[in-house]
Amino acid sequence: MPDCTNSDQKNKIIYAIDGMAPQLKRLALQIHGNPELSFAETRSAAALIAPLENAGFVIEQPLGGLPTAFRATFDSGKPGPTVALLAEYDALPELGHACGHNLIGTASAAAALALKAACPGLCGRLLVIGTPAEEEGGGKIILADLGIFDAVDAAMMVHPREKTMVVRGGLACVDAVFKFYGKAAHASSAPQKGISALDAVINTFVGINALRQFFTDDVRVHGIITDGGSATNIVPAYAEAKFLMRAATVNGLRQVREKVFAAAEGAAAMSGARLEIEQGLTYAERNNNQALARGFQRNLELLGIAVFDPPVAGGIGSSDIGNVSQVTAAIHPYIRIGDVFPHTPEFAQAAASPAGLDGMLQAAKALAMTAFDLCHDATLLRAVRDEFSRWKLANQAGQEK
Repeated sequence: MPDCTNSDQKNKIIYAIDGMAPQLKRLALQIHGNPELSFAETRSAAALIAPLENAGFVIEQPLGGLPTAFRATFDSGKPGPTVALLAEYDALPELGHACGHNLIGTASAAAALALKAACPGLCGRLLVIGTPAEEEGGGKIILADLGIFDAVDAAMMVHPREKTMVVRGGLACVDAVFKFYGKAAHASSAPQKGISALDAVINTFVGINALRQFFTDDVRVHGIITDGGSATNIVPAYAEAKFLMRAATVNGLRQVREKVFAAAEGAAAMSGARLEIEQGLTYAERNNNQALARGFQRNLELLGIAVFDPPVAGGIGSSDIGNVSQVTAAIHPYIRIGDVFPHTPEFAQAAASPAGLDGMLQAAKALAMTAFDLCHDATLLRAVRDEFSRWKLANQAGQEK
């Protein structure tokens, strides 16, 4: 233990982040102004790495074979836990940073910088893990499957939202592209010689819509037509649709996927088209570590930030941190940045607003304070790890039934 109290150290953390506030805001605005899509976040990753490297963190990039993934490590040389702060920085097509990943990545980097600067007696290892492609591709899934989080005792990140919440669920999800191959023909003079791939797409939507009354309330299935043909007077020889399927658990998602795939296969059979299916990685449901969440909430309240309960029903999306939460203790709390909802133009504006930047600084402070607690409060660390161990045993027992 260092020769100082937690509250003194936390005051130092707060002062450190306040002192860095101008450069942190510039960093978040830089990433916001240069949005990059999944697996192409070259400038965003570099912008986050630069201050960490300058502060003496050891940088590994690429990480797990992903060019825009990275790990920044500060090893104190003293016995203690390994705490990971997760950075996201990919943007959405057309909307840019309408999920606020510019704030997420900057908050995690800021927390690590402040902790190293303010707490020279820190025990254990502090990591910032840059995780690309949360929106499309599942960078954390790839890294988790490669064992990147196996030696991590706790993982944290903070997501911007319309209200501050500490424990909120996340649905399992998977995407799939349905590619239908038909036969071109003149749509007026010889339609009988064609096979409409577009009809197969349309009937896939019809079939899935017919399934909705038989899905449980947690299930969500949404899709778009990504290719519907090239001209109205040609029977489409190729058409394509992409769907995202969600359910409360991975096990429930398997059943949803089987039904959706059967609908696409039936649509192909009806039209005479040939079907190919390309399936993405599966995002697991979120396992929130309650002990860690309580510790995080205490620090938010120390900062004078009110914490609200999550919605009783609905209002839940998906994130690849769910896969991280299957291999180590993890939390994914939320910080208020305004009366806005993700994946909208209004949210993109809020992610660069004064309120958004202030929320980012609050998130950074709470992350750093909680990481400090994990490194120097043996009771909290034991509670976090014991809870995860109990969950893992129960989860394994459930899978074996």
